Amino acid sequence: MFSLLVNSINPFSLGTKMLDLSAEQHQLAKIVHDYASRFPSTEGGDSQLLQGCYDYMMAFKQVLDSSSKIQMDYICLQYPGFFRFAKMMELLAQGIADGVIQ
Repeated sequence: MFSLLVNSINPFSLGTKMLDLSAEQHQLAKIVHDYASRFPSTEGGDSQLLQGCYDYMMAFKQVLDSSSKIQMDYICLQYPGFFRFAKMMELLAQGIADGVIQ
């Protein structure tokens, strides 16, 4: 019984329809992924990523606005650079909200 309940809420068991991404979503996610993946996962790499991130924010926002939560989870699994970019934007927004970044 428990496994039936778990499977009923597992987004990957709902079929591919909910995960279907448009070609544009894939293309934009890959653009952001490729950009973020150019830099090492170090403090210096994060600084480099942030220096040029403005040019990729529109593509990032288009993916956010056109994707469901399940699709975003899938995109972040498929495109780790996109996930890294998203985390950096989250940290940046939090720093601004907290007043640490002006």
